[in-house]
This record gives sequence, C-alpha cells and structure tokens, in this order.
Amino acid sequence: MTYCCGIMVRDGLVMVADTRTNAGLDNIATFRKLHIFEKPGERALMLATAGNLSVTQGVVNFIADGFENPETGETESIMTATNMLQAAQLIGRAVRRARKEAHSSVEQAAGVSFDVSLLLGGQIGAGAPRLFMIYTAGNSIECTPDTNYLQIGEHKYGKPILDRAVNFDSDLYDALKIGLISMDSTIRSNLSVGLPIDIAMMRRDALRLEVSTRIDASDEYFRDLRERWSQALRAAHMAIPAPPYRGRGS
Repeated sequence: MTYCCGIMVRDGLVMVADTRTNAGLDNIATFRKLHIFEKPGERALMLATAGNLSVTQGVVNFIADGFENPETGETESIMTATNMLQAAQLIGRAVRRARKEAHSSVEQAAGVSFDVSLLLGGQIGAGAPRLFMIYTAGNSIECTPDTNYLQIGEHKYGKPILDRAVNFDSDLYDALKIGLISMDSTIRSNLSVGLPIDIAMMRRDALRLEVSTRIDASDEYFRDLRERWSQALRAAHMAIPAPPYRGRGS
C-alpha cells in the first residue's frame, strides 16, 4: 500500500509520496515512488507510482530508457515527449507492456495483483502545467481547476483535508503544506503508509523543480507540522459546543 497525491494550483504543481512497501507485517521495505524527469529550461516532470512494484519499476525503466511506439516504429522516452498528453499516453503504453511482461501463470495462481496507478505532473516547453492519473489499463484522466488534486493508493484518510483546505487559487507553498498534512493524516491512520516522504514542487513556466527533497523522521518542520495540526484539531473540537441531545428519548 502507499499514498501519493498531486495538487495543481494556478502557480504550479506539488507532488507528495510515501516510500513504504510491504508484503506482510514482517516484510516492510523502502522504495522511491516519486520519480523526477527534468531538463531545466525544457521540461520538469514528476511521476508518482502505486501498486505492483515489479510493474511500476518496469514502467519507470521503459519511459526512462525509451521503447518502440508500435504505431510509428520510433523509440520514444519521457524526455522526447513533445507535450504532457503525449507523455501520459507514453506511460499508458509502458504500463500495458510492463504488466504483460510481469504476468505468468504461476504468479496468477498465487493470487498476485498486477494493478497499478500513477500520477504524472509537470510542464513541457510552452505548454501549460498538467496533472494526469494513469490507470492499470493504461488510460488516464486529467486534473482540472474544479477538482485540483488527484490521489493514488490509500487515499481516504487524506482526502477530507484536501477537500476542505485546498483550491486552484491556493498559494503554492500552502498547497505543499496541505499535502503534507494530508500525508500525516494517512500515516497516523494506516500502518502501511510511512516515512520517509518524497516531495517535489514546480512553479508554472519555470521548467525546473523548485523543491525536490526527502523528509524523514528527523525533519524538524514535519515534526512541528504534525504537532501543530494535532493541537489545532484538539482545540477546534473543544471549541465546538457539546451536542444538546442529553435526556431526549427516541
């Protein structure tokens, strides 16, 4: 299990992803799920992955190294895509190919799931910043200003934060802060999501990443954010009057 979210605001894009993978309570490991593809001045792309690790790693390798487009016969990679839609379509083809190569009758009999989901955000050249979710079948949907975030993995704990606190006109660093609060809420409620956290942020038209770093348990800002959010929630519920229903019969 995992949790990743992408947030699109007027000024740019934010991506937040945990790093925990597990195949049972006694088999927990850390793998990077937020991958960066950047050529400053030309493109800046962020890809977050969730699901079967062999498939997602295959996808990342395919799009980084390049593979043949069956329609044109040309070798294409994430760094040769001319726009964000083409990049999303490339990833969709990579998902289908990686799933096909990962399949075997032995694995199917063992009940292994090959489902994946991915978030692609970024900007190429003069095109607008865009954010896509790519599904197991290789198809995709695109984020819009009306619903300006997308999530993959264990999304239910962090969704209420995003619903209430972020919109398309939010400040870019506020969007990053809200994304971290959303991640903290998920970590607290689900043991299959955990530190460290990878974050990346790009500003519209900069064509480079403004933030790209990893947050671990020693990060002072994240520890302070967690404590302040907990205190704020306690203060908020204490400030709301008690329900006036005592003594009422059915």
